Amino acid sequence: MADSSPDIKPETSLSSDHTTTGTVRLVNAVFYGHHGVMQEEHRVGGRYEVDVRVGLDFEDAALHDDLDRTVNYEQVYEFVRRLVTENNFYLIEKLAYRIAHTVLETYPDLEGVEVTVRKPNPPVGGPCDRAEATYTIDDPGT
Repeated sequence: MADSSPDIKPETSLSSDHTTTGTVRLVNAVFYGHHGVMQEEHRVGGRYEVDVRVGLDFEDAALHDDLDRTVNYEQVYEFVRRLVTENNFYLIEKLAYRIAHTVLETYPDLEGVEVTVRKPNPPVGGPCDRAEATYTIDDPGT
């Protein structure tokens, strides 16, 4: 029986005369941690949600279908999990900062990193869906 799948030609770069960029994101990674200014937050803990966006040119990874040529988002998830669950910070700003710098230290060729940390139902004295802090490092190579 003949193979009916279409011929797959080797991919070549179509962007030799263009600058390319891409984005890899983790969206709404959820963990339980013990962060906050109030002592009760450190004792009881709560839910934290994290988004990580990295900018990079992943054309080479796409052409070669090679994880070693891009950001391993499973590894990024593990950085986030450890930082959220194994530390106690007063500020979600500190958590976002530490995540962004850990990602950048591991992947120094990134074109940028953005981390958002959300705390649902923060203790603000009234109804509030969430508090969030976003930390951005743009074009760290310059």
